[in-house]
This record gives sequence, C-alpha cells and structure tokens, in this order.
Amino acid sequence: MPIDRNQLREDLQALVGERHPITSPSRLRQTEAYLHRRFSEAGLTVTTQAFPALGGTSHNVIGTALPDHKSFKSAPPLIVAAHFDTVEGSPGADDNASALTVILQVARQVRTMTLARPICFVAFNLEEEDLLGSQAYTSLLRRNGETIHGAIVLECVGYASHQPNSQKIPPGVPIAVPTTGNFLAIIGNERSHHLTGSVAQAMKPHLPIVPLVVPGNGEKLPDTRRSDHTSFWEQGFPAVMLTDTANFRNPHYHRPTDTLETLNLDFIVAVADGVSAAVIALAGSPAT
Repeated sequence: MPIDRNQLREDLQALVGERHPITSPSRLRQTEAYLHRRFSEAGLTVTTQAFPALGGTSHNVIGTALPDHKSFKSAPPLIVAAHFDTVEGSPGADDNASALTVILQVARQVRTMTLARPICFVAFNLEEEDLLGSQAYTSLLRRNGETIHGAIVLECVGYASHQPNSQKIPPGVPIAVPTTGNFLAIIGNERSHHLTGSVAQAMKPHLPIVPLVVPGNGEKLPDTRRSDHTSFWEQGFPAVMLTDTANFRNPHYHRPTDTLETLNLDFIVAVADGVSAAVIALAGSPAT
C-alpha cells in the first residue's frame, strides 16, 4: 500500500507547533489527543500510560495491533516509537513531528499485514525532559518481567540535503560517515546488534542507510544516546534509533525555524516505506 502523501502532509500540519509542558501545555495535550484519535482510526487498541512528572501527571499514548492467529498474540511485541513533545520555543517539525508522521503512516499500513507478533506504537511524552516518558515505560516493562522483540525509535527523520558537505560528523564515530546529508542513520548498542542489522537490511532498498553499533550502551559516544532508545538500552532491551542526525545536519534543530517548510517530504516518504519494510521483516508472517 503506497504512502498517502496528502495524509502525511495533513498529519504534519496538525502536529507542527510548540509542544512544551510548561510554555505550551494545551498544545501538548492537543497533540496527545490527536495521536490517540489517529491510532484509533488506524484500527489500533489505544491506551495511555500515566506517569508522575514535573509536579503533575503526564501520559504516553500506546496503540497496539494484535495478530489474528491466537498463538501469536503472546509473542514478544515489536515496539515502534517516537516522542511528541518539543523544547521551548521550537515548533518541532523535524524534532519530532516528522517521526510521529512516519509512525502514523506505518500504523495505517499494519492493518494490511499478517502479523506474527503484536506491534506497539508508542508516542512518548517528555523526551526533551530527560527521557521521562520512555523511562516510565521501560521501567514498567522491567518491573512486570516483560520481554520485547525489539524497539525502533524514530528521532528527527525529516531533514535531508543533497548538497556536498551538508553533513557534519559527530566526534568519535568509528565508521566512515558520508559528508552529504541524504542518509538515515541506524544506531544500536551491542545488545541490539542483530536488530540493527535486520532493520538496516530491510530499509536499504528504500533510502541510503548508515548503520552503527556502539560499544556498551554508547557511554563513550554521548551523541548516540540522545533519545528514547537509551531508556530501552538502560533496562537491557534491544532498541535502535533511526535519525537524520539532528544538529549534525539540520541547522534548525531546537530552534524557532524548525518549521514544516524546511522538511523534505520525499525523504519522509522513503523513511516511512523503509520502516514499513522493517516492520514486515520483524513482525510479519507469511499469509496462509
């Protein structure tokens, strides 16, 4: 099923805008409600996870797709996630409306798939506040003794450039990184080595991919730890981050200029196609 570009643009237009718990709390709540509604319209079973934060209560939004086959329903789930808050003063188009739009597109694709395991689409709150939403989620998984097949966490996936030298190289990265910023990076830790390879292999036909497996939990490469995948790593769960590399490519990162007009829609479509392929590879089942 091809990606619906009109729907993609509609989601982006609805999601872009400052979404901060202190300076724009009503917009943050509206975004939470929008994601809840869109997950439900995609046929997912939607729940919210409440957690204490910043002197109040915040929520993650979780949409679950279950396999038709009864024996597959208890299999460890695949998680596809992105955060929905922004820093103060930024409309957060790349960070992280681009990623939310991709997971909504993939959620709509799932209804056409035959699943071998559950898929949980998770919109995390308060990533920009020390990963509070994903910490609450992964801590609950660990407390409940649950296992997962893996987590694919999307963090800034909408900015691309075909200009030479448009890509900066994070310090200490032990692999060759292209200097043209038209690729998607896939970052895993040692425990996520196989997951990193599987996601990269599935996505490669759709756009340029640069995979990186970091030692340990990335402690010596702090730039590889700057999103919700780190909460999974810290709890011992396999997880990868998909990213356009944020400030190493996008001059608008965390700024008022992170607007819809700066995004590359062709790149976002390619990411959505690639993530759909990865979901099929990791959670799909041959039709019987």
